[in-house]
Amino acid sequence: MALDKGPELNSLGFAKPPSETRVVVAMSGGVDSSVVAAKLAEEGYDVVGVTLQLYDHGAALAKKGACCAGIDIHDARRVAEEMGFPHYVLDYENIFQDAVIDEFADSYLAGATPVPCIRCNERVKFKDLLETAKDLDADCMATGHYIQRMEGASGPELHCAADANRDQSYFLFSTTPEQLSFLRFPLGHLPSKDATRELAAQYGLAVADKPDSQDICFVPNGNYASVIEKLRPGAAEPGEIVHADGRVLGTHEGVIHYTVGQRRGLGIGGLSEPLYVVKLDVDAKQVIVGPKEMLATRTIPVREINWLGDDGFADMKERHVSVRVRSTRPPREAIIRPISATEAEVELLTAEEGVSPGQACVFYETGGTRILGGGWIWRGY
Repeated sequence: MALDKGPELNSLGFAKPPSETRVVVAMSGGVDSSVVAAKLAEEGYDVVGVTLQLYDHGAALAKKGACCAGIDIHDARRVAEEMGFPHYVLDYENIFQDAVIDEFADSYLAGATPVPCIRCNERVKFKDLLETAKDLDADCMATGHYIQRMEGASGPELHCAADANRDQSYFLFSTTPEQLSFLRFPLGHLPSKDATRELAAQYGLAVADKPDSQDICFVPNGNYASVIEKLRPGAAEPGEIVHADGRVLGTHEGVIHYTVGQRRGLGIGGLSEPLYVVKLDVDAKQVIVGPKEMLATRTIPVREINWLGDDGFADMKERHVSVRVRSTRPPREAIIRPISATEAEVELLTAEEGVSPGQACVFYETGGTRILGGGWIWRGY
């Protein structure tokens, strides 16, 4: 007797035809999200494109290479017109200011090195926009992120992208299981960015050769300090550059101009040894420098942990994993020791240099591709 396999699932995992499956696509105006929208439209899905206006149009129009502003909104709308699906622009300026930009400025002033792209995904795109998608009666929301969602024994799992060079797992660790059940990432399995651009050309999209955005969208030319000075006038106070042994080596114009691990641009030339920023003491207005070996860290306090593993986090005594402490670093072997449901101490088996408060510590399955969650590094050493 033949077994009843049940209804066949479409490419987004629903047991109904694509034409009856509504998907909201978060469109930044770049090639990645444009390809997602075009691909799903061509497959016959009921596609609704949504672009978020995150900050001032006038300021953004002058800057290419940033998402969610002026020319990018135009590009997203053009793709929707070409592929024949509705497109909406939502004004999220106030939400973005409150949820992302203000914390970015305050974190820098507190001596941390924040990652606003993570907060944007967590607090804007995968929270408010996701709720908007549900209000539009969507079955799911799709994005152009390079990451994979796979069905596991206990529900959807988050896995690294097939192309390690494009993998965005570091920026998506705070995605909750509930959000993951509603999200789809149609590009995560592609072998390379070239494959995405080939699809864009195949669909005849004008953005096929559009350059990738490089900087944080609201930070022109990567100049964080100038943005913070505009957001918090007068907050950058001068102070001393001090060697870890107590010697005063010079002065600075504000702690916001420095990050842990920085070597260039310290303004203290003429010394026999290369020096690095090893700590920022905001209260004392001091930039503390020292030899490279002082940057080496093995114990990392992590909080605001989002756990994506199958077992309960707080119930674990310890777990061997791999962790990534910066987006540009490869994962390193480590042991997580939970302190509470949202806090842990992470012990690196090999010391890492330049571990900085404000950065994320992302957990990976050792020897696998699954993202087990992550949290925020929250104090110096």
